[in-house]
Amino acid sequence: MITVGMNYMVLPGKEQAFEGVFESVLKVMDRSEGHSVSRLFKDIHEPQRYLIISDWNDRAAFDAFIASDQFRGVVNWGKEQILAGRPSHDYYEK
Repeated sequence: MITVGMNYMVLPGKEQAFEGVFESVLKVMDRSEGHSVSRLFKDIHEPQRYLIISDWNDRAAFDAFIASDQFRGVVNWGKEQILAGRPSHDYYEK
């Protein structure tokens, strides 16, 4: 099993939009093979900084998810409309 930390910085005033998009992405994640659970966290000191913690059976399952058309569509839209910078992913093995 791996845990992925997905770090995002959103544009000021776009917090609600990001949280709404996360709900849509979570539905796709829940249907993805190898996904266990994901949670969204918001930084209390920097309200535009978010962390998604996501558990997957293995790295291949997560890689398949981020290569999916659904995920790419959301990412492309987010780059143009919501994100203040490029997201980063950290991987942790259990």
